Amino acid sequence: MVRLPIERLARECGFELAGVAPAEPSPGFAHYEDWLRRGLAGTMGYLAGRRAALRQDVRSLLPSARSVICVGKLYNTRTPLSTGFREPGRGWISRYAWGEDYHDVVRSGLERLRAALGDGFEHRICVDTAPVLERALAYRAGLGWLGRNTCLINQRQGSWFFLGELIVSLDLEPGVPPPDRCGACRRCIDACPAQALVEREGRWELDARRCISYLTIEFRGEIPAELQGPTGRHVFGCDICQDVCPWNRKAPVTHDPAFQPRNFAPPLEELAALSEEKFRARFRGTPLWRAKHEGLRRNVAAALRNRTNKME
Repeated sequence: MVRLPIERLARECGFELAGVAPAEPSPGFAHYEDWLRRGLAGTMGYLAGRRAALRQDVRSLLPSARSVICVGKLYNTRTPLSTGFREPGRGWISRYAWGEDYHDVVRSGLERLRAALGDGFEHRICVDTAPVLERALAYRAGLGWLGRNTCLINQRQGSWFFLGELIVSLDLEPGVPPPDRCGACRRCIDACPAQALVEREGRWELDARRCISYLTIEFRGEIPAELQGPTGRHVFGCDICQDVCPWNRKAPVTHDPAFQPRNFAPPLEELAALSEEKFRARFRGTPLWRAKHEGLRRNVAAALRNRTNKME
């Protein structure tokens, strides 16, 4: 077994969290399959089918894999939480989307980490879009536990992290999964306006079909009438279940310029007036690009209706 200073090397490459998981079948895959089977993924077909099967074992992506180096990149900033923001004329954009596209930032850090490990091994870099069960791997690597809001929570640093993986053919010493420290807390569950966190057989999971992030980013078409009100002023994503989490009260902040607020709570009227050309100029290279101009306009229209209904 190879012993390397993974955490130190990862910090030098810009990551606040790092650990190692063994390259073996994921114990969480059966639950993932069941979650898909019950339709809780909504219309996110890319999570199912052949790409679902690939998530069972990282060796489907790299046959020679022996270990998975899991990293966490902090994106929290000092800007207010959505639950304490009191300007009704502005639309809420999820904290992770205030700056640059994280895919490029995390991938660049993982490429530096791979170089820091030297040569003589095979590897594969994964950032979000790859078919791996990221949170399950990060838990196995010791980065945190899976909270009731389904986010990975680190005891000292909270949950404001992007995850990434470096699959390697090196046999590295694995981390130790931490205990679940949510206790009897239900703040995320009770705070969700759409009641998207549901219990099944003693564990909490996300019903994406009701999740504000899913509805404002992934879902195409008209948002179901019964869920338009709960979306409130959210025009891209949602942070509520993380905003109310006690483990985020003292979460550190990043000084990485890539994640400093560029798109924090813009005026709804301003967003409503954006032409497709101006949308492209403003949001190209940011996570908001995923919603597309049509999706953002739909979300802004719903937020404006919600504001009007609240004022009546």
